[in-house]
Amino acid sequence: MGLGFIFPGQGSQSIGMLHALSETEPLVEQTFAEASQVLGYDLWDLCRHGPESRLNETEQTQPAMLSAGVAVWRVWGAHGGTLPVIAAGHSLGEYSALVASGVLEFKTAVALVQRRGRLMQQAVPAGEGAIAAILGLGDDQVERVCRDISVSLAPLLVAAVNYNAPGQVVIAGHKTAVDAALVALREAGARRAVALPMSVPVHCELMRPATVELSRHLQQAHFAPGNFPVLQNADLSIHDNAAAIAAALAAQLYTPVRWGNTIRHLQRSDPGCVLVECGPGKVLAGLCKRIDRSIACYPVHDAQSLEAALETTRMSL
Repeated sequence: MGLGFIFPGQGSQSIGMLHALSETEPLVEQTFAEASQVLGYDLWDLCRHGPESRLNETEQTQPAMLSAGVAVWRVWGAHGGTLPVIAAGHSLGEYSALVASGVLEFKTAVALVQRRGRLMQQAVPAGEGAIAAILGLGDDQVERVCRDISVSLAPLLVAAVNYNAPGQVVIAGHKTAVDAALVALREAGARRAVALPMSVPVHCELMRPATVELSRHLQQAHFAPGNFPVLQNADLSIHDNAAAIAAALAAQLYTPVRWGNTIRHLQRSDPGCVLVECGPGKVLAGLCKRIDRSIACYPVHDAQSLEAALETTRMSL
């Protein structure tokens, strides 16, 4: 039985994230300072004080979440935490996983995700895209409604983009199509069907134009052999050469995140694998329980959760 690390992506950010951990762990602020040198603005100040509207802009959110995941990872290592046998990240979190493994240099990743966020924002004009969370329906029901709406409103589209857990799916696309899908999904019996405060329609065909420029930057980046494998979102595969890693990161922009399948894959690759969520909050730990209640997943985001995860994983492993 080994240890797996999972890294959250966009949506887990909040004003004040990791402040409590930074009070005892200088590595947190040091990591954000390193990112700030690349970005040209004070990322830690933005995360501490906001404004929230700016932190939630994709171009700022992505470097912030990357830095948060890497900061917690560095703190884990500084405390002698056990190295994982495998890692994965939810969408943007995949970049954090690749940095943790040593595949990407942190500063390289900061520049890449800043560019990634900017390209995503530019791919669909502000106000034309939308994203929404659907709870309480099966994947096939959500897919069918999205397909019907896309046909009836063509060329507008809406699609399932995040399969987060059984009965928990995120949809995205043109705002008009997403709004229509929300009405239809509520009528179909969804327990909740709510728009999310984000206008970039991630992981659907509307993001495909952004991949051309992102691919160019990925091809110029240096990818080193990793210290442990990273399971990539786009094809649920582990790649060991730079070209394949870069291609999977580019394809990730317009392909759905199948997070439930990702967690099941981690469990199949190492039955009984203990998971650590490395970043602010505990969104992924909550999803793990919805996917399989037998999975042990420990979120690390402050001094108390760090101590608990270190102690528990040492005993378990």
